[in-house]
This record gives sequence, C-alpha cells and structure tokens, in this order.
Amino acid sequence: MSKAWIAAFILGVVLTGCGGGGSGTSSGQASTQEGNAVLSWSAPTKRVNGEDLSRYELEKYTIRYGTEPDNLNQVVVIDNVGGLIELSHEVTDLSTGTWYFTIQVQDANGLTSEPSDVVSKTISS
Repeated sequence: MSKAWIAAFILGVVLTGCGGGGSGTSSGQASTQEGNAVLSWSAPTKRVNGEDLSRYELEKYTIRYGTEPDNLNQVVVIDNVGGLIELSHEVTDLSTGTWYFTIQVQDANGLTSEPSDVVSKTISS
C-alpha cells in the first residue's frame, strides 16, 4: 500500500443508533436498529503531497472494524464511489460491547491511504 499519494483524510464519522453513543465530528443518519452503527464521512480533496484530488479519481473505501482497536478483523468494501462527496454506511448486527472502526480510501490507480483515526461505538444490551 502506498501512503504517499492519497490524502490522509479526516474520518468525520458519527456512529449513531440504538445501543450507545459514538465519537466523531460529522453528522450521520440515525439508525433505529439495535446493534447497528452508521458511519458517515466526506471524500478527501487533497493528496498527502498537497495536490488536488478529484472525487472522480476515487474508487473504493474499505471499512475495518472489530472489538479491539488493534485487531480490526472484519472488513466491508464500498466500491464505485467516484464522484460521491458525502458517504455513509450502516454496519449491522453488532453484538453488545465496544466496536472500533477505521476507513481507508483507494484511488483508480490503486493507491491507498493510511487508515483513518479509530472511532468507537458502544452497543448496550
């Protein structure tokens, strides 16, 4: 993976839904299902080297999550994101406990960003 070309975008994520609060800085859609988390973020506009990054150059996002911040062993890939500015994804069927999430973006040339900062959501029973 190359970290030099894709912008280290800020994961403006809000984790919403029944079963607990989350951390983040951007708004998201509320989920009405227990055990679900909605992640919302904005597409990056700059590469790490400061060059502009067109939203049409973006290919996919990879969400990694798990119950340990250092062991995000579950993966969701969101393809065909070129042109999208605001995105969200609902992760469903999460068991009780604290869940941790990161997102990476990949461009059409296969260059992949570093993972975003880890955010968390606690699911209550």
